[in-house]
Amino acid sequence: MNAPLMNPPLQMRELNVSNDLLGDRAALQAAWDRDGYWFFRDVLDKDVIARIRGIYADYLAGLGLADREDPAIRYNGGDLSKLPNQANASPLNIAHVERELHEAPTVNAFFKKLFGCDPFWVPFTVHRTVPPALDRSLPRLEFIHHDGIYNDGLPFLICWVPMDVIDEDVGGLGVVEGLQNQPTLHRKEGMTIHPIRLEDVPEGAWLHTTSRPGDVLLMSMGTPHSGITNWSKDRFRLSMDTRIMPSSGKVPLVGTLTAVSAEKVTIRDARGDHELRLDEKSFVRGTLGDQMPIAEIPKRYKPGNAVIAAFDDGRVVNMRPQS
Repeated sequence: MNAPLMNPPLQMRELNVSNDLLGDRAALQAAWDRDGYWFFRDVLDKDVIARIRGIYADYLAGLGLADREDPAIRYNGGDLSKLPNQANASPLNIAHVERELHEAPTVNAFFKKLFGCDPFWVPFTVHRTVPPALDRSLPRLEFIHHDGIYNDGLPFLICWVPMDVIDEDVGGLGVVEGLQNQPTLHRKEGMTIHPIRLEDVPEGAWLHTTSRPGDVLLMSMGTPHSGITNWSKDRFRLSMDTRIMPSSGKVPLVGTLTAVSAEKVTIRDARGDHELRLDEKSFVRGTLGDQMPIAEIPKRYKPGNAVIAAFDDGRVVNMRPQS
């Protein structure tokens, strides 16, 4: 007799689909204000998604985790320790595979229609090639959080793009509806930020759906969400988390540090050098995503580092590495 699973099946409602709102700015804004997300089906160029999926497949095959001749890219039982511990340290990130998406005219045309202006892609992306969990006692929700707690002042939208069919077994994303404008559920101790506890999320607020290539989910910075543990037999969860915003908004500085101290930083972009001061309220991202004390900033951030910086009145509001 098989042992019972340690976690129950997902009990989540379906995401609302926003396709019928395209072209209606008022209706889109109302849905965003109510739900904290938009989910669109079959709107991104599937040829672009297929190219990226092929790059993911080659990457997994090169690690010996999938067979090159297998179009389903199934896990073949190889050594999973070859995958980087941190998803943003993946060679896919280092190679900036996300540019396949960011630079595709058809993809940008969709977002221009959505925003009413050209999109601005924030260079903050994670490529996910999540294998099946070998330990079924792991929590089904991996890390409950919202991005705003770590990126205060960076006004981007989270843009989640599936590269394959991602159903309940494979996991994908669980989204908490309607809390984006409420007080944070994160607990803070000094500069340490703790993940959201499952018991603090209102019952019935979780949403999920089976997603497919061509779909896209956009979330508010304040929308709690979590990756869902991959319980499939042999499939990888293939997806991209990237960041986007309307170009008409207050876009951040995206450039390279040329000088760093505990009092100020200088960031060089295509327009030249920009000197920004630091103070105790400046959220500068530490190695664990928490806020760094400004005295320690020169220990981590060095001239030549590529960064993203939100700013106001010559002051750093939020600074983090590009990825």
